[in-house]
Amino acid sequence: LGDITTSMTINSPAAMIFAMYLVVAEKQGASWRTLSGTIQNDILKEFIAQKEYIYPPRESMRLITDIFAFCSKEVPKWNTISVSGYHIREAGSTSLQELAFTLRDGIEYVQYGIDAGLDVDDFAPRLSARLMKRFNPKDERSLMLRTHCQTSGWSLSAQDVFNNVTRTAIEAMAATQGGTQSLHTNSLDEALALPTAEAATLALRTQQIIAHESGVTNLVDPLGGSYFLEKLTRDMEREANRYFDVIDRMGGMVEAIEQGYPQKEIAEASYRFQQSVEKREKVIVGVNDYVQEDEERVPILYIDETTAARQIERLGDLRRTRDNDKVRRALDALRDTARGRGNTMYPLLDAVRAYATVGEMCDALRDVWGEYEEVPLI
Repeated sequence: LGDITTSMTINSPAAMIFAMYLVVAEKQGASWRTLSGTIQNDILKEFIAQKEYIYPPRESMRLITDIFAFCSKEVPKWNTISVSGYHIREAGSTSLQELAFTLRDGIEYVQYGIDAGLDVDDFAPRLSARLMKRFNPKDERSLMLRTHCQTSGWSLSAQDVFNNVTRTAIEAMAATQGGTQSLHTNSLDEALALPTAEAATLALRTQQIIAHESGVTNLVDPLGGSYFLEKLTRDMEREANRYFDVIDRMGGMVEAIEQGYPQKEIAEASYRFQQSVEKREKVIVGVNDYVQEDEERVPILYIDETTAARQIERLGDLRRTRDNDKVRRALDALRDTARGRGNTMYPLLDAVRAYATVGEMCDALRDVWGEYEEVPLI
């Protein structure tokens, strides 16, 4: 693991999975200080959009800041968070809401880190310079914006799926013209299942054709100076700041989530969009207009469940052969730390070394922090 960079899209159990990764590196003899990679670790967007949360927001933020503090000391090359707007958009938000809520999430992480006693330059995610200046960083690298784009899954249809190739190509071209530093293109069967190898290859070829045949990468900012884009940018910045003001008046994003504010905004936006589709005010080709009666079907990827069954069997063997007294002591230590103010990463590492499972570690924290129940939206 010391020779590769690993990116993990994991959120609620990010601390547990990361601890497992570190113990594997330890067993391989790799120094933690040389490890590089990323954990998504973006719990706020889980509350807002994806809903794969476990603990209440404030306790979840405790885990986040524990990871910030731990990595700034022990794993300095690791990217401790990747703030994601993708799930917010996929939940039905407008592009403006995606921008505003994502950036405001980033501000919240920085503020919580500072409140936990950390130096902003040691852990801050790379937000835009204008937003980060409010925290007075001393290192200019804290003002940098690093961005990855993924084409939309929300825009892709289950009907007439070959239209999705065109949709993805347009979105990928827009991302490159917007200056993205990294790009993922979704497959044409995104709305149906996990991609087949053929669909994933076609999505990759879309990127490669744009990169090598379109010429778009020959210019840094091919749309620079466009009056329309400059106006659009100013309008979005103004409206995003309006959202910032509303959330700041509520006391921050955690408080806004607890009151259901961003969730309600997204639900209303999604409802308005669906109404426009059903009324055919918004045309979706192949869905509500230009519909083919006999559309061509595509192969679907089916998952072989024997892999899961084999892993469950291995897990049972582990539980029978490990030192279960050692596991219980490690989980008790984790609970004690969660009740106090210590950094939870250290007892998590000890629990991993004792071969505690992800579920057992999550349950130990559930015993102390409970589970989150979302505010009903009416």
